[in-house]
Amino acid sequence: MDEVKGLVFNIQKFAVHDGPGIRTTVFLKGCPLHCWWCHNPESIKGRKELVLFDNKCIGCGECFKVCPNKAHEVLPDGKRVYHKEICVLCGKCTDICYAEALVMEGKEMTVEEVMVELRKDIPFYENSNGGITLSGGEPLFQHEFTLAILKQCKSEGLHTALDTSGQVPWRVYERVLPYVDLVLYDLKHIDSVTHRKYTGASNELILDNLVKISEYGVPIEIRVPIIPGINDAKKDIVGAAMFLNTLKNIILVDLLPYHRLGEAKYSRLGEKYKLEGLQPPSKEHINEIAEWIRSYGLEVHVGG
Repeated sequence: MDEVKGLVFNIQKFAVHDGPGIRTTVFLKGCPLHCWWCHNPESIKGRKELVLFDNKCIGCGECFKVCPNKAHEVLPDGKRVYHKEICVLCGKCTDICYAEALVMEGKEMTVEEVMVELRKDIPFYENSNGGITLSGGEPLFQHEFTLAILKQCKSEGLHTALDTSGQVPWRVYERVLPYVDLVLYDLKHIDSVTHRKYTGASNELILDNLVKISEYGVPIEIRVPIIPGINDAKKDIVGAAMFLNTLKNIILVDLLPYHRLGEAKYSRLGEKYKLEGLQPPSKEHINEIAEWIRSYGLEVHVGG
């Protein structure tokens, strides 16, 4: 078990939106999709990334002293600059930055190191019928690591949930599903062309995998992000509901209204946010969408 290592960017305790009960959610780096609205852009690349929080920097200058490549600089006008292109991600600056203005997104961990964190919350799992959830990014981007964690969790009697985008070869699902108690499955858009435009990939594999998982028998919660002007039109929502109505083992459709909480992360990562200025959908519209889906006999929950 210790030989298998993965790249983790967060372990969230007391999670209550990633499956039943109180859970611990392990977020893994790497994703095959590039959704315009992703609120965890630090999860997309399957490698470590250094993030600078300008508002936390106290100007002590310690990072300048330890950086071997001089990737940190202060310009004549006083502006603090991080030269991402020459950074070797050694982590020396993050180790010395006690103000936490420099943070390394992504930590290499063994399965046992992850399990040590998960076991700390076993009393909460037992009292709430909770468990662990593997998320990302796409946890199956690191499928050997994910499989090893799932196997160990099941051997210790822990309830397991897998939060997945569906953009993964079926052979990978065949390996992990025997160790999964609940699948949280993303359905971003029912139209393949539109799906490709806003995520970077068509949805054929995603829909095909969903059909196969529904036949496999594991309970599935569908997660639908509601993005104004992209996937919230009635024809798109109804199309998705009609498709889901043909499947087995769909226990819930969870609507996730668009929010702007992750917008600031893009600039810190040196990335452009493509939906700048987009406002969240109204509660009235979300409730309307929920009724459209319920009319096809599906149970709906509005998250956020």
